[in-house]
Amino acid sequence: MSSSKQIIDQTEKYGAHNYKPKEVVFAYSDGCMVKNPEGDEFYDMLSAYSALNFGHRHPEIVQAAKDQLDNVTLSSRAFYNNILGEFCEQLCKMTGKNMVLPMNTGAEAVETAIKTARRWGSFVKKVEDGKQEIIVCSENFHGRTVTIISMSTDEVARKGYGPFTPGFKVVKYGCLEALEAAITPNTVGFLMEPVQGEAGVITPPEGFMKKAYELCKSKNVLFIADEVQTGFARTGTMFACEYEGFEPDVYIFGKALGGGIMPISAVVANDDILGVFTPGSHGSTFGGNPLACAVALKSMEILKRDDYPKQAREKGEYFKSKLKEIKNSKIVDIRGRGLLIGVEFDCNAAPYVKKLIENGVLAKETHDFTIRFAPPVVITYEQLDDACAKIKKAFEE
Repeated sequence: MSSSKQIIDQTEKYGAHNYKPKEVVFAYSDGCMVKNPEGDEFYDMLSAYSALNFGHRHPEIVQAAKDQLDNVTLSSRAFYNNILGEFCEQLCKMTGKNMVLPMNTGAEAVETAIKTARRWGSFVKKVEDGKQEIIVCSENFHGRTVTIISMSTDEVARKGYGPFTPGFKVVKYGCLEALEAAITPNTVGFLMEPVQGEAGVITPPEGFMKKAYELCKSKNVLFIADEVQTGFARTGTMFACEYEGFEPDVYIFGKALGGGIMPISAVVANDDILGVFTPGSHGSTFGGNPLACAVALKSMEILKRDDYPKQAREKGEYFKSKLKEIKNSKIVDIRGRGLLIGVEFDCNAAPYVKKLIENGVLAKETHDFTIRFAPPVVITYEQLDDACAKIKKAFEE
């Protein structure tokens, strides 16, 4: 096997430089551990931005993929396959909704939710087509397509990509007054992340989401929850909206739904919303493919059977308590829900990330000052103790 340096040099030579990865090469993975080509072992405390809630290569999910590979992997939506219907039914039962529109990536699902809201606004709310408005939040992260960056407030993500897609208003995250002031008769949707992961693990004020949902309901506006990163137990409830005891009109899912094996995403709502789509009005060649659906079905089964929300909730509290024992005057806040935790510094956090890697822990800074920790839900308490000892060493040196 090539060395880490050879692999990094090759990747940098032939790959576009739209990422600047930390200089760790994944050559082998199992559970919450990864190894580089040299055999050095690391705790994966990023979990591919929460796509690896089940850990690397969960044996049952891997087996589900292997079994499906022996049957059929792709039908396209030109034909039915024998897995998609069961996937849709189980996801409906899990969410309490009655219709699923499957896609592949989180960004595709967000785009689909935008199209859903606009089409619903035109066909059901009777907003003049072309005048539909969607409200989003400051510091949001919903993906990288041109339409999605059109509603971003991150200038690094936007620079050089104009002209941008119109139809979006940005309000301060967690500010009910700003949301209410932004709603007009042309508003068709309010899109928000229950926890802003990329912004630094930011949660809205207590009760905001439920009040925002009630406001949207009173104004005939769809509340759209981007649960791509927070969904499927990451925050200590199956879906982060459950923390405030309400169901959004529209769920957006991705990442963990594929069990760390296959990309699969979905928009989930009731038929009075998703029913606006008719044949030919939206689609995806790979969306709802049987291989991804088989993996997602096994993932959903494990989530419920092994009570992943409870695991994430209890392990998250334990993890936070351990982090709060660390003595470092540069740490200004430790926050988060479940196993989505941010440690904020009053200085650039990148040097601390480097120390973490040197001590065998993989994490990454976001917005310069915050290090996000999101280990797989399957991490054991013994592993947490060991990882926390390494984190303490890195932070207290």
